[in-house]
Amino acid sequence: MAETVSLSDSISFSNDGPLVLMAGINVLESEDLAFEVAETMVEVTGRLGVPYVFKASFDKANRSSIHSFRGPGLEKGLEILAAVKAKFGVPVISDVHEPFQAKPAAEVCDILQLPAFLCRQTDLVKSLARAGTVIQVKKGQFLAPDDMRHILTKFAECGNERILLCERGVSFGYHNLVVDMLGFGVMKNLGAPVVFDVTHSLQVPGGRESSSGGRREAALQLAKAGVSQKIAGLFLETHPNPDKALCDGPSALPLSAFEPFLQQVIEVDRLVKGQPDLDLS
Repeated sequence: MAETVSLSDSISFSNDGPLVLMAGINVLESEDLAFEVAETMVEVTGRLGVPYVFKASFDKANRSSIHSFRGPGLEKGLEILAAVKAKFGVPVISDVHEPFQAKPAAEVCDILQLPAFLCRQTDLVKSLARAGTVIQVKKGQFLAPDDMRHILTKFAECGNERILLCERGVSFGYHNLVVDMLGFGVMKNLGAPVVFDVTHSLQVPGGRESSSGGRREAALQLAKAGVSQKIAGLFLETHPNPDKALCDGPSALPLSAFEPFLQQVIEVDRLVKGQPDLDLS
């Protein structure tokens, strides 16, 4: 398994390297909103010297209610992602829920994401592996960190070792997620770059009638704790008005808070990566 996964000359994922930010909106609401968020992300990350990948979903298939907003769908969603990529010159990531989506999504996206609830779906793994892109695997809320070795093996046997492992919390009783900080080290020892999805880890699953609840007020504390573990990347979702977001607003970082949030997180990342590891065994 690749310990360093490169997208370009300027963006590489490595647990010992500069933190890569994957950030954007939970689900595509409109092209205008995607452009607004991407513009802010590109400007801020460029000024702070942070490698950046734009994130948005074209479809949110795992929803609490049949009436929940799912997004524009595959065709229109990929058009918007392609427009963001062309306008701002950044790589993009989106999640795939069904095998038939992998090939067309790979024609636009630089990274395809395997959702947490679907991370053990063999047919989906096969289709993603064959798409030829970098793959980010969200760790299922029901899995131990060490269980991710089986998924890495499955991808390798399907011919793709350019894999990122993403922590997004583990179910702790009902309506609650917790993040086990010791789990980052376990996944790093599996030989793949590790990413932390801080905003999904703030969800209160099933906490509202039509969407998950969330605890975005704790985003900074949790992000700092995650990057203190010397990881490759941070994944988050933001919105100009989270209370009006069409999907998972309670977990989204307010766009106006993005720059001071990132400044503090990057300071922690650079501090810990400048310190030697200690053998305490």
